[in-house]
Amino acid sequence: MEPLKADQDSEVPTTDPTLTAPESSTKDVSPTPTDTAPDEKKTPPAGLLPGETVVKEGKASILFPSANEVFYNPVQEFNRDLTCAVITEFARDLLSPRGVKVVVPGEIERVVVSLSEETNEADVQMEKIGAEEPAVTATVGEKCEPGLRVLEGLAASGLRSVRFALEVPGLQSITANDFSTKAAALIARNAQYNGVGHLVQASCRDASMLMYEMRRKKERYDVIDLDPYGSPASFLDAAVQAVSEGGLLCITCTDMAVMAGNSGETCFSKYGSVSIKAKYCHEMALRIILHSLDQRAAVYQRYIQPLLSVSVDFYIRVFVRVFTGQATVKNSASKQALIYNCVGCGSFHLQRMGRRTSNGKHMKYSAATGPPVGPECEHCGQRHQLGGPIWAEPIHDLTFVQKVLSAVSGNPSRFGTSKRIEGVLSMVTEELEDVPLYYTVDSLSSTIHCNTPPLLQFRSALLHAGYRVSMSHACKNAIKTDAPPAAIWDIMRCWEKTNPVKREKFSETSPAFKILSTEPSLEACFTVREDANPQSRKRHLTRFQENPQAFWGPKARAKSSGGISTNLQDKRQKCQNKRKSQMTDSSHLKNYPCKMFKEGSCTHGDKCCYSHSLEQTTEEQME
Repeated sequence: MEPLKADQDSEVPTTDPTLTAPESSTKDVSPTPTDTAPDEKKTPPAGLLPGETVVKEGKASILFPSANEVFYNPVQEFNRDLTCAVITEFARDLLSPRGVKVVVPGEIERVVVSLSEETNEADVQMEKIGAEEPAVTATVGEKCEPGLRVLEGLAASGLRSVRFALEVPGLQSITANDFSTKAAALIARNAQYNGVGHLVQASCRDASMLMYEMRRKKERYDVIDLDPYGSPASFLDAAVQAVSEGGLLCITCTDMAVMAGNSGETCFSKYGSVSIKAKYCHEMALRIILHSLDQRAAVYQRYIQPLLSVSVDFYIRVFVRVFTGQATVKNSASKQALIYNCVGCGSFHLQRMGRRTSNGKHMKYSAATGPPVGPECEHCGQRHQLGGPIWAEPIHDLTFVQKVLSAVSGNPSRFGTSKRIEGVLSMVTEELEDVPLYYTVDSLSSTIHCNTPPLLQFRSALLHAGYRVSMSHACKNAIKTDAPPAAIWDIMRCWEKTNPVKREKFSETSPAFKILSTEPSLEACFTVREDANPQSRKRHLTRFQENPQAFWGPKARAKSSGGISTNLQDKRQKCQNKRKSQMTDSSHLKNYPCKMFKEGSCTHGDKCCYSHSLEQTTEEQME
């Protein structure tokens, strides 16, 4: 992952001498900032260290060790591209009142993408940037004195920081921090090699301590990016204090197994929220991290404003602004909610943690009333799981998302993953803001064991019934709707009447039997409506990425000593999908101990296909 960034003007000592004197390792290989333009292509350095290669991404060329000393995952290029796009628009909004014009290479005119279905509206409207010439112009690769101070807490090779310097205008300084001395030294070399040593400052510090030391108002960072290997939980308390007023936090979580319900108690210990296994687990993970951020910010009379929250591949990524305001912090309880999830049919209900009502010019706060469900599910008679609390407010700022989408759509050559960014952000703009979580059509059909209705027909049925409906970027078959569970099951009952199932095979205690035993109270219409198909789907945008390569998920954690075993690929193949791969050669069974022999009950003797040797090596036992 990527290291913490220290501010160029802040007093951050470096513990490794190579951080302050990078010339010793780069004098023969890297150009200076004065004789090389930021956009100019670099040639591979003549003095590559043993095992080093050059990795190119965006406009950056990174010297990267082949050994596993510094973490790098090429699949997260989308993450880094999206971050550059978001910070650029954030800089534009923040610096415009200061009289600074942000200039992006290749962007001459702003493109406003219209997803309206009105035929008399143009799909693309053009508007000139900056009618009045500002006092200062900010370009990429140049230091902007009134610009943003950026900190990347976990920078690894420094790729993200270097890309910020080369691709994001309006920056005053970038602090690229990592706790590893080898990583910090590599960051300094990469900054010099890319000609951005005047912007990127390498730092070798503990990320949390660095942020705690920068909590004073004049020393806070405008942007803090945290992209750890696993959970960011240990850095969040320091981050919400070290970001400036209205500043931007960019947080990545890759511990999706914990956040998606595999270990609810671990999730609670890290984020103060219990995760549950459900079809909406990916959006729930986004709302868990937003809840954790808001809870920790509230301790310091601060609150968050989510700009963009996305679930992508094997991780989630959130962009939030942090403000200070004691009066607004009082609303925090009413922004969080508990989840009652039925284990039988998957119906869910939200219970707000607090209640606020307007009393003239004053706001009255009181305890919430509940629960919203009975001891058993009213639809299938099963019990409920209790999850949360989670963030129950909107997870996107659609106005800001539209700005990012317009900028990326109008300048598609800027990023390698522009098509996917456009597709994901288009779906985000179509999501219902005020509807937390979602259902999936296949899970609804699975509950009553019937054929799955086509997505457009199911969406049309909800629209005909007078409800709102949208898709979700977090799941292909997702249905976000303000329809209550009773209406959803009525539609499924109507669908089952035209696609009947064999009810005699159902147990009387099964959810399917209970649900189908009730007659629907509404007559569903499955005639496809034009507005049931969202614009992003009509335009065939790249909304979901296919697997780019084998073992494309989270890579091996970087080791302080470096080095990767030569049989890493073989180990992955052995350890992943054990039960799915059938063993065709019985001779391999001799590598595994006989459980019956250990218990003294094996009667096969030497003819046993398993091993009767009690001296199994540690490696064999683990395998």
